Amino acid sequence: MSTLTREMFHAYQAQAKEDLEASRGAVSVLICAGTGCIAGGAMKIYENLKAECESRGLPVYIGLKHHTDEEKSLHVKMSGCHGFCEMGPLVHIEPMGIMYIHVKPEDCHEILERTVLGGEIIDRLVYTLDGVEYPKQEDIPFYKKQHRVVLANCGKSDAEDMEEYIAKGGYSAFEKALFEMSGQEICQEILDSGLRGRGGGGFPAGRKWESVRRQDSDTKYVVCNGDEGDPGAFMDRSVMEGNPHSVLEGMMIAGVAAGAHEGYIYVRAEYPLAVSRLKTAIAKAEDFGLLGENILGSGFDFRLHVNQGAGAFVCGEGSALTASIEGKRGMPRTKPPRTVEHGLWAKPTILNNVETFANVPGIIRQGSGWYRGIGTEKSPGTKAFALTGNVNNTGLIEVPMGTTIREVVFDIGGGIRDGKKFKAVQIGGPSGGCACASEEHLDLPLDFDSLKKIGAMIGSGGLVVMDEDTCMVETARFFMKFTQNESCGKCVPCREGTKRMLEILDRIVANEGSIEDLDLLEELAEDITNTALCGLGQSACKPVVSTLRYFRDEYLAHVVDHHCPICNGRKRRLVVNAELCKGCGKCKRNCPMEAISGEIRQPHVIDNEKCIHCGACWGACPFGAIDAIEED
Repeated sequence: MSTLTREMFHAYQAQAKEDLEASRGAVSVLICAGTGCIAGGAMKIYENLKAECESRGLPVYIGLKHHTDEEKSLHVKMSGCHGFCEMGPLVHIEPMGIMYIHVKPEDCHEILERTVLGGEIIDRLVYTLDGVEYPKQEDIPFYKKQHRVVLANCGKSDAEDMEEYIAKGGYSAFEKALFEMSGQEICQEILDSGLRGRGGGGFPAGRKWESVRRQDSDTKYVVCNGDEGDPGAFMDRSVMEGNPHSVLEGMMIAGVAAGAHEGYIYVRAEYPLAVSRLKTAIAKAEDFGLLGENILGSGFDFRLHVNQGAGAFVCGEGSALTASIEGKRGMPRTKPPRTVEHGLWAKPTILNNVETFANVPGIIRQGSGWYRGIGTEKSPGTKAFALTGNVNNTGLIEVPMGTTIREVVFDIGGGIRDGKKFKAVQIGGPSGGCACASEEHLDLPLDFDSLKKIGAMIGSGGLVVMDEDTCMVETARFFMKFTQNESCGKCVPCREGTKRMLEILDRIVANEGSIEDLDLLEELAEDITNTALCGLGQSACKPVVSTLRYFRDEYLAHVVDHHCPICNGRKRRLVVNAELCKGCGKCKRNCPMEAISGEIRQPHVIDNEKCIHCGACWGACPFGAIDAIEED
């Protein structure tokens, strides 16, 4: 039985807020501890900074409590992902608001001496654009047009500090839902907010929750989809790493709403840091009394578990995911019945993704009206995107729904690398489609309904920018190869249809196709879309269909002229800059041709005999270590 009462929680919350306020005047050094920055040496920066402080006899505080009478004492924190991955490792210094980029372990001495102790800005570590220095994070163009809700605390808080989360209002929404709202009222509030599932489908979350609430069953479950299998996508990973308690709180509120007492977070095993921080957050919530039996003396029980998946793309599909949790092979089943009726262990189940659950505490705490004040009428709120590809500023962004592609690519992303022309953007990964460079598409609002009209979809939020040197036929082949490799094989349309489509695309890229192949591609795409078993199979052809629609001239160049000006007009080889490469392995994991080799923490090498110049490695590299060299 929990010994934590509501009154005790209020007292703890008040003390945490007081500690937070008291600590604001002290110098805080926040080191980005997202996966990319850790791969770039963030942990060494953290250790070096503490060692520098110890050598000077300076007190270092990890938590909120701070003895303000201590001269020049400081907080040192490992925060979640700041989002500006292109510029990592990142170090943020408060209360000055200074952001340092490309920080190295050997910079710690100077940072402590000149900035922390001396109040001086180190110019060489400051972000510079067009000759203008931006020492403060909020002034950097990359951040200026963002509106952070889900990512609000990522980069600004210690990801593992539950006290800090509570001090900033954490778990107050759960307390409100537990004591002041009925299950029906919670579902209605979520429905009124207009929150739509951020996992791709955009289904109203409140309607899903209400369906589970109404089910006549003694046992119900809440499941969080943290599988995130799209190439280049890392939004959910960053939330789980940087603000895990928001995910837990959203799931706990869902449990209260539906009458569920057990929840599962399904995370791919390739996200070890996310798994670790989720488990730490759960353990701390249990020890504190916010998870377990009789929470806050309410009589409500709720427990959470972390389940690690094996990285199968198909396990992002709801029924395949629940099958995997049950210990079965991750394969979709026929529907109906749907997950809300027949989910985990055949019981009614609320299934949403990480970002969806992370939105919930803010809605309950601040009301549906607040949430509807952001975004568009039919797509309220914000959306996190993983911005990658041939764009100057890659990283994690969060913008209001309805923000245009132009604003994302040119204002936040800083335009196209090397002064190249913008050509297209792939939205939603293998389940999405391509938008082209027309004025109509550039000014298209990024929301669920607008993208559907052009044959694309938000999907999980991957956003890959392509320049004029990208062959869209090759791009379509890349995504079809991924889908075909990841097909579970259960249904014929997906298993055989994607294989045939890939064979045709291979022929076309090799300049051996015919005009009839284009008709066959469209016919197969229509059949697969209409007959595949699950949503992943039904959307597998979107990259091909959208590129055929908007870039048909490039297909015709391959099948009529048998010469693609992009693929065959110049020779280009990709090389890894050994000085910049940290050996994180992201390029190797994202390469569809297995053309990259190398050991962890050692410079990698690209085999240009196997390389197809798809740009997947370029977009995946967080350190800008991959260069394209054009040859005569």
